[in-house]
Amino acid sequence: MLSIERTEESAAAIARPVAISMRGIDKWYGAVQVLSCIDLDVHAGETVVICGPSGSGKSTLIRCINGLESHQKGFITVNGQQQADDLKVKNAIRREAGMVFQHFNLYPHLTVLQNCTLSPQRVLKMPKKEAQALAERYLHQVRLSEHVHKYPEQLSGGQQQRVAIARALCMRPKVMLFDEPTSALDPELVREVLDTMRELARNGMTMVCVTHEMAFAKAVADKVVFMDAGRIVMAAPPAEFFDRPSHPRLRSFLSQVTEPAFGSSLAAQH
Repeated sequence: MLSIERTEESAAAIARPVAISMRGIDKWYGAVQVLSCIDLDVHAGETVVICGPSGSGKSTLIRCINGLESHQKGFITVNGQQQADDLKVKNAIRREAGMVFQHFNLYPHLTVLQNCTLSPQRVLKMPKKEAQALAERYLHQVRLSEHVHKYPEQLSGGQQQRVAIARALCMRPKVMLFDEPTSALDPELVREVLDTMRELARNGMTMVCVTHEMAFAKAVADKVVFMDAGRIVMAAPPAEFFDRPSHPRLRSFLSQVTEPAFGSSLAAQH
């Protein structure tokens, strides 16, 4: 069994309310256990990066938070509301926790603006003009104001992913979940998406990011979590996580991860 390294969280983080709490989370696919004894808190305003090898349970964990996957044991709460195997509860939590996936999942027959206004109008019953104003605000925030009337196929992959981020923000979530948002992008497009995420973090958005972008984790994360074989092996602030990785499995993982060329630039901006 893997040993689990825990570190003391800063007094500032503890003083903030807990936005996401996971206690004793176990999950199986048939006879295979994919999550085991997961305990993790994400405080309001924190950026938490989850990393680890393929098959370690990272994406499954983040999908459990907003109910795309169901867990068999334990408790997950999002802003005080406990996740449950009930569609009304899942939908209520999904309104609190926006999610951005590896693939953009934009509607190809709708413009950028229409992609962003659809859910606020249908789910939140927001008037059209209000939804459009909100969408234009977030599209400006992700630097896509000049593309609002284009269709997804007219945009680069990085631009499409930034539309997906704006679309999630249009639901006014209190938490943003990112499931490997840059893994489907060409290397030259990765930075523009990470820069957008960095801006969200700087503005105080609570974020949980599954990613292998270690330079982003070093520069932006308040806490980095390493998973292996369905367990949390270590959770620590970036300085301790990268400079003093006490678990041999984590040391092996870090030795194989190559930082992107723009890592030093990101760190310099932090």
